[in-house]
Amino acid sequence: MSTTPPTVQLVGVRKAFNVGTPIETEVLHGIDLTLQPGEFCAVMGPSGSGKSTLLNLVGLLDRPTAGRLLIQGQDVATLDDAALTRLRGRSIGFVFQYHHLIAAFSALENVMLPMLGQRGFPDPAMQARAAELLAAVGLAEVAGRPADRLSGGQQQRVAVARALAMQPPLLLADEPTGNLDTVSAEAVFMLLRRFSAESGTAVLFVTHNPALAQRCDRLIEVVDGRIKPG
Repeated sequence: MSTTPPTVQLVGVRKAFNVGTPIETEVLHGIDLTLQPGEFCAVMGPSGSGKSTLLNLVGLLDRPTAGRLLIQGQDVATLDDAALTRLRGRSIGFVFQYHHLIAAFSALENVMLPMLGQRGFPDPAMQARAAELLAAVGLAEVAGRPADRLSGGQQQRVAVARALAMQPPLLLADEPTGNLDTVSAEAVFMLLRRFSAESGTAVLFVTHNPALAQRCDRLIEVVDGRIKPG
């Protein structure tokens, strides 16, 4: 009987900076973490606790100093930089506190960007997928509007749609509601929850909002570079 591997698995992961120098500093100290398909987990912790470092490792933006990191059963230590880039583009979506949209591009064009990065040229299927996602986040009527003419809440919803363009098995959301008013923050949170449930996308949702964290499947607390026992 075949089993689906965890979306993310960290085993004894450590991360140090300035390795081999007198100022070497270890930021993560033996992290063990497993994230299953469709699991929606909040990540909380004080500033400097190692949350961003953990997210960068899981997002394949950096490599562990020690330990094992697996994405859908693939040990990333076996991959060169080009293969890591391909895996990141195919398997991981990102939603940040700041939406990082291209201001002069329309909402539709911004959502198409990850697909363009993978395929190299636009096609009708790509445009249809972007339009479908914009409709799903309630923005069909502004698909042709430049990003700099959208409200903050609309821009963040475009960013959510863009992150889901490749139907990634993993989505990393780093304070995606931090700059939004209460109504917009709730809308973005519920969008992420719905897409996770419908598509089986695993989500790591970094937040400083305890009320939102309590509504996630699991809370991961990072303190002084370690995951606090739950």
